[in-house]
Order: sequence, then structure tokens, then C-alpha cells
Amino acid sequence: MKNVNNSKLKIIPLGGLEQIGMNITAFEFEDSIVVVDCGLSFPENDMLGIDLVIPDITYLKNNVEKVKGFVITHGHEDHIGALPYVLKELNVPVYATKLTIGLIENKLKEHNLMKSVKRKVVKHGQSINLGAFRIEFIKTNHSIADASALAIYSPAGIVIHTGDFKVDYTPVFGDAIDLQRFGEIGKKGVLALMCDSTNAERPGFTMSERTVGKTFDNIFAEHRNTRLIIATFASNVDRVQQIINSAYKFGRKVIVEGRSMVNVIGTASELGYLNVPENTLIEIDQMKNYPDEQLVLITTGSQGESMAALSRMAANMHRKVQIKPGDTVIFSSSAIPGNEKAISNVINELSMKGADVIFQDVHVSGHACQEEIKLIYSLVHPKYAIPVHGEYRHLKAQAGIAESLGIPKDNIFILTSGDVLELDNQSARVTGHVPTGAILVDGLGVGDVGNIVLRDRQHLAEDGIMIVVMTLERYSNQLLAGPDIVSRGFVYVRESESLMEEARRVVENALDNCMKKHITDWGKIKNTVKDDLSDFLWKRTKRSPMILPIIMEV
Repeated sequence: MKNVNNSKLKIIPLGGLEQIGMNITAFEFEDSIVVVDCGLSFPENDMLGIDLVIPDITYLKNNVEKVKGFVITHGHEDHIGALPYVLKELNVPVYATKLTIGLIENKLKEHNLMKSVKRKVVKHGQSINLGAFRIEFIKTNHSIADASALAIYSPAGIVIHTGDFKVDYTPVFGDAIDLQRFGEIGKKGVLALMCDSTNAERPGFTMSERTVGKTFDNIFAEHRNTRLIIATFASNVDRVQQIINSAYKFGRKVIVEGRSMVNVIGTASELGYLNVPENTLIEIDQMKNYPDEQLVLITTGSQGESMAALSRMAANMHRKVQIKPGDTVIFSSSAIPGNEKAISNVINELSMKGADVIFQDVHVSGHACQEEIKLIYSLVHPKYAIPVHGEYRHLKAQAGIAESLGIPKDNIFILTSGDVLELDNQSARVTGHVPTGAILVDGLGVGDVGNIVLRDRQHLAEDGIMIVVMTLERYSNQLLAGPDIVSRGFVYVRESESLMEEARRVVENALDNCMKKHITDWGKIKNTVKDDLSDFLWKRTKRSPMILPIIMEV
């Protein structure tokens, strides 16, 4: 593909850089835009009450006539989770492999979008033409089946995007990563490589998923007389497969618990990614018909999420399952950064109930370590390196690997979300910035909670609220009733009567002063009351609750 008219390719990450999650990147050439992935991220600790966070797609909406479609690398939430929200504003087709489309359809059903959204299943090795682009799906391995890397062919050159990947020569399901294809495309000449950086700080190779199967066999052999409860990521179909294999070998029945787990396993079995021997799976209600040593529960909640099945069991809130002494609980996952405390709390609660908790060596990562990253670079030989998928330190580690393999420093780009990188065979540079950001989803509201609302929530959470109600006579502004003071989350009123009494006096004085100065503007009266009360409370308590003066007129 020779670039005839000297246009450059633009690569615009709209999310997913400097964070784990919310992956979404636009590739633009003249009048064509193709978007890779469309993920969500989970709220930070300071995002009070927020359920999830989705990317700001203002740039795509402003260029809607150019957008040819979404191309999805794999079915994890941080790559597909925002699709139902985004497709409501930007209805374009979605292309992905079979299992990935199956998981996306689960979401579209929930949001009533099945009729309106076009979907196309693409096989590994297949290409699709979208505007000026041709996109080829390349088989990779990851902690969910059917993951793909993408070769993005544009008139300005070829970009390879690895998606999330690892190199697994002995995967549980399907074939190993198609290294040969990476090599073949590398021989044609690759303009840029966008490579997964999640484990770029870790030396060596990531172990094969299959090694976890051996660990499970050992655990099953050592714990023949107890009920086994295994928590893992719902999306890790191969992990679930290996638990089912061990259960079958050791004559145990399997119960699947947790909504996302039931969803994913249902979809994976229907589409043939999960092989369950007959009479192995039982419903949770049939559990009482079997002795403990014949049962395995596969459950969600390996990250200590408060509403997930395992956390509810640990807190005695689960309707069907009670933890009892002798249970063996296995955490088959690693802690996502930030969740360590929650996980530790669940482990403590489980241990207090007498359960034996195992969390060592029952997990391997789905992401490439340094040696596998080097392998991909060596096969692809890119001119430019653009580390993706990770916090800044991970991107930096990947940049270090690229440099150690001989890629000049000037050809390595650590981008931030919103950067516009323009490149062709002659040059590459960041030429601008487009709006990006986090849109907060709270309940059914998308984007109606912003920084100001969060700031208020933070304020309420830290210092509480005080409401001052007073009734003034129309025209004369004489105080007829009140001021009544109601406080929530500030002090316990019954034990602070004198403080509340003084606060009332402060408000009365403030009103008197307004009368003396002939202030009739309610806004000014409210502000005076607010300022005086605020000063008084700060002096007395070193707290500054939110103060809401309310004036009624008679």
C-alpha cells in the first residue's frame, strides 16, 4: 500500500493510557476513522457513589460521518464495557471474534440495542475493509479465549496493535498465538507497534495457563474431604474449564455462582468454548443433595467486590451459601492494584468463619512479561514503538525494552489520552490534542454527575450538612419564625444542644445586621448567614459543613 497523496495516519488514544482500563483508540486516515476497543474503568476511591466510568467520545461524535466501526480485540470489560453506552450515541457496526461478539450481545440485550446495532463475527486470519483501512485479526493468547491482535493496514503503513496478550505455547483451549503471522507482517515492514505494557516491569516469561490446572489437581487431591469454593474472574473461561476438569477427575459436582459468572459460562458453553462433561454442573438449589466432599463452587468476588458472591458469603449475606469450618476457599486471581485492602478483609472474614483460605500460586497472568514483549518486537521490527495498556510506569518500562532492542529513543512515543500522533514512513510527531476524559455513570444517569457534584459529595462525606430555615415577612423582611437548624452528618444534635443554640443566635445576629443595613436582597441575606455561621462553626469545631440557608416568605 503506497501512500500516494502524502496524508499521514493519525493515532488518537481516547482512553486507556496512564491507567489500567477504559481502552479506546481511534485510527484516522483522511475521511476514515476506525476505533479499536471501547472499554470502561471502575471508579477511583474518590468517586463517591459512581458505578462505572466510560470514555468521552466527543471527538468521535464530532466526526461521526468518518467513523466506520468498532473493532474489538477481546471480551474483557476494560475493552467492551462502554460499548452499550457509546453505541446509543454513535451507532456504527462492531467487529470481533465469536466469543467476544457473544459477550457484547449479552450487554446489548440488557440495553435493548440488539435490533439497532450491526455486529459481524470475524475469524482469526480474516480481514475486513473499513474505509481506507484493512484490518486483519491475528490469533493471540490471553486470560479470555478468542483474543486477537490487529494488523491495521493504512495507505501510510501498517500498525500492529497487540491487544492484551501473552505467549502461551500450550493454551487450554484452541491454538497458540500465531507468531508466524507476526513474523510475516514484520517482513513486509511495520510502521508502528502498539504493545500491551501491563507486565512490562516483570522479567522472564508468563507461565502457561495450563500450569494452573496442575495446581488445581494438587489442591483437589489434598482436600478430598472438604467443600471447595474457588473465586476467579468470570471472564477467564480457560480457568473455569480447568476447575471443571479437576472436578470431573475427582468426582465432584460443580455449582456456578455470581451473575457475571453465570452469564459468561452460559455464553462460552453455547458457543463451544467450554467443554462441560454431562451431569457435572448442578443448580445451587441441588447443593443440599450432595455431601460437601462432592462439591465445588466457582464464584465471582476474587477482588473483594462488596456485592460479588464471595463477599456476600463471607459477610453472611448470601441466601444460599453459608461458609462453615472446614470449607476450603481458593483465590484464583491476583489483586488488581487498589483492591488489596478489600481482598484482605474478605480473607479475614472467611478465616474467622473457620475456612481454610489458599491464595498462593493458583493464578497466572494473562499479560506478557519482558521476554514475550521482546519476542513480539523482534518478529515485528517496527519503525516506531507506542506502548499502550498501562499506567505511566508500565508504559515507561515498555519504552525501556524497545530502546534496549535498538529502537531509537526519538521513535518511541509515550502518549497520554487525547494526544494526536501523526505518522508516516518519514516522520512521527504529536501534533495536537482532542478532548478526552471520564464520563461518570451513576445508576441510570450517564454524565450527569460531574466534578462539582463529586466535590459536594466529598464535602458532605467529610463535614456533613446544616440546613437553616427561616420565615421572613414579605417587604419588611422581619423574622417571623425560626431560624430552625437541621443538621445531618455534622454533630449528634442531642449531645450538642448548646452548640446548636449558639448557632441559632449567630444566625439571628446575622439577620439583624442585614436589617440594620437595609439589605433586602435574599441572595445577600443567605450569603451573610452562610458566612457568619461558617466562621462560627469553624472556630468552635474546626469543621466546615455544607450550609444551606432556606428563606420562606409570608
